[in-house]
Amino acid sequence: MVRVARTLFTSLSLLTLAMPVLPAQQEQPAPQQQDPTTHQNLDKAQKKKIRKTLKELDTPYKQWLNEDVVYIISPEERNAFGQLATNEEREQFIEQFWLRRSTNPDLPDNEFKEEHYRRIAYANEHYASGIPGWKTDRGHMYIVWGPPDEIESHPTGGTYDRPQDEGGGSTTTYPWETWRWRYIEGMGENVIMEFVDPSGSGEYHLTMDPSEKDALTHVPGAGLSQMEQMGLASKADRFTRSDGTNLPTTMGGQPASMNEFTRLEAYANAFKPPTVKFKDLEAIVTSRIVRDQVHFNWRTDFLKVTNDTVLVPVTVQIPNSQLSFQSKEGVHSATINIFGRVSTLTGRVVQTFEDSVSRDFPESLFQQSVKLQSIYQKAVPLRPGLYRLDLVIKDVQSGNVGVVNSRLQVPRYEDDKLETSSLILADQIEHVPAKQIGNGQFVLGSSKVRPRLEGDFTTADKLGIYMQVYNLKPDEKTHKSNATFQYTVKKGGTQVLQFKETSVDMKQTGDQITIERLLPLTTLAPGKYTLEINATDTLSNQTISRTADFTVKHPLETKSAANVQPGGTAK
Repeated sequence: MVRVARTLFTSLSLLTLAMPVLPAQQEQPAPQQQDPTTHQNLDKAQKKKIRKTLKELDTPYKQWLNEDVVYIISPEERNAFGQLATNEEREQFIEQFWLRRSTNPDLPDNEFKEEHYRRIAYANEHYASGIPGWKTDRGHMYIVWGPPDEIESHPTGGTYDRPQDEGGGSTTTYPWETWRWRYIEGMGENVIMEFVDPSGSGEYHLTMDPSEKDALTHVPGAGLSQMEQMGLASKADRFTRSDGTNLPTTMGGQPASMNEFTRLEAYANAFKPPTVKFKDLEAIVTSRIVRDQVHFNWRTDFLKVTNDTVLVPVTVQIPNSQLSFQSKEGVHSATINIFGRVSTLTGRVVQTFEDSVSRDFPESLFQQSVKLQSIYQKAVPLRPGLYRLDLVIKDVQSGNVGVVNSRLQVPRYEDDKLETSSLILADQIEHVPAKQIGNGQFVLGSSKVRPRLEGDFTTADKLGIYMQVYNLKPDEKTHKSNATFQYTVKKGGTQVLQFKETSVDMKQTGDQITIERLLPLTTLAPGKYTLEINATDTLSNQTISRTADFTVKHPLETKSAANVQPGGTAK
């Protein structure tokens, strides 16, 4: 039962308008999923395409659509989602879906999304009854409208004195609850919803009929109303009503609020998705662009740890010219706060990291240092799959913010075929002391590998090449792999350099080989180049190729980078 402005209304389903539902026959259906093609101005081909797309959706997107947001997504949004062709488009849609509902789209945290998933977790914990709590009517109402201001609970039923507008008299009830909200936007003040559990199984459902909780409705001569006790009405009259209830006849009639059309309208309001706070997507996007004042480069790499774990170094590079420096006692200082978050498509946060880094330059080096770059890295372990990566950079002195929201596809490394890590072009590759192995920025295994994000090098530099090769087949006698690696440097499709090496003289660990090379660039003329590495496992007869682009410039043209340590200065 739902009441708005001191009235009764709403329903579990339209069937209750036509006939009463016996407790023994009550069966709770799964939440209804909206058909996006209903009441839309679409031709047959468009409707067919949408239904086909929704049927073939990848599991994470299907779960997001049919479980995570099934109650709050509008028919128009569901229709639009069904017309998207790629996962990238779907990710952008999901991002904008939450932004439209955010109370402050400028912030990386979305309070609406976090509260939504908190409500789902609460519903699953408190309202489950043979089905997940989010599928129940109480879970549905809690997720959509939030916690009620008041709850009147009768978990064992008991004696119930009917109010006069329900016919008066006393009866015995099934377990039932009444939820009351002081105000719900779009529904009004004093919203009351009533849930009944006729089977005693804990499966409460939302009802529009105040008499549905009456356990004596179908028992002759029991639970009579005042008029029935006085012989002025028959209990059989309850089952001939045309308003969808089994209420007794009242002495003074019933208020207009009990009209079935009023209750139907309230039912529609209770089950419809809540209105979207921000309808103008362009305004939100503009807001984010205005706040995106710090521009920086970033990249992610992938290295196999186990069959189910991938190490993902996230590297951020910021031009020092983007930072605001303060001078004190001959030292120019700037501080950057870095926040990163990896989350699933459903919004569950998997990894977060926060660091504060600083740059300090003496007066004599300041002008030169402003032309350089600051580089930072955080490596996070992740399971294979599709994620969302959020990066936020804030310059503490100016308050300027830079934001990146991106798709993060973590690869799955198969056991039965040749695989490689990312091909990393670095300006620094060096071995680290034993105590630093596996720890610290840019440390991959026993080596420090600092990526050059732009791929810009000079003829005076050495091109660092780092790549891991997995699943090499070992020789049955020597238990070592037998592989060859061919390096080819091309300029505009023309080969300018090529050399080979074998696994005999390389670093081997089981079925894995790590490529670590520093290639002098003195013989290369300035220009754009492509490095191609072909790795061939001669025992399994498999070959895999990886490529990366880089640019060679004169020494004065390239801005070098210096890594920054959390809470410290440049190194």
